[in-house]
Amino acid sequence: MWADPDKDPRHSEGPGPDGELATLQDFLGGYRHTLLMKCEGLDPEQLARRSVPPSTMSLLGLVRHLAEVERDWRNWILPENPEPELYGAADGDFEGAVAEQDVVEGAFADLAREQAATDAALLACPDLGARVIQDDTAVRELWVHRIEEYARHCGHADLLRECVDGRVGQ
Repeated sequence: MWADPDKDPRHSEGPGPDGELATLQDFLGGYRHTLLMKCEGLDPEQLARRSVPPSTMSLLGLVRHLAEVERDWRNWILPENPEPELYGAADGDFEGAVAEQDVVEGAFADLAREQAATDAALLACPDLGARVIQDDTAVRELWVHRIEEYARHCGHADLLRECVDGRVGQ
């Protein structure tokens, strides 16, 4: 186990969060933390390893993918000034997720920056039922889609990490 279940940083003592937004943020934060835990302690080669052939997915590729996805969701909220893709359209097969320290550091920095920027953009829309410009999507839906995306990829990260070094849990 990564953390003693009694000291798991994703869980707090007492009742869960109050309110819909706080609940959405809590679940998203838990999955974000889980992804980081799955990557913890690995070197660039291990992070970039495509450990479940024939898939080209890697833990580093997932980190880069989620940074890209955060930016894409923000472009839904702020379509008048869309930001370009971080890694280019051709990176869908994770080819840019290579075993180099600067690539690893850049990916985690990109993820943190994009998460913070998308969080800020969504928090500027306090009405969860409000519709954003692209596709008339409700703000609530964007929060839920983000949770779903991280949850799905945490499942991938479980398998990838286990194949890298046998570590399982949480």
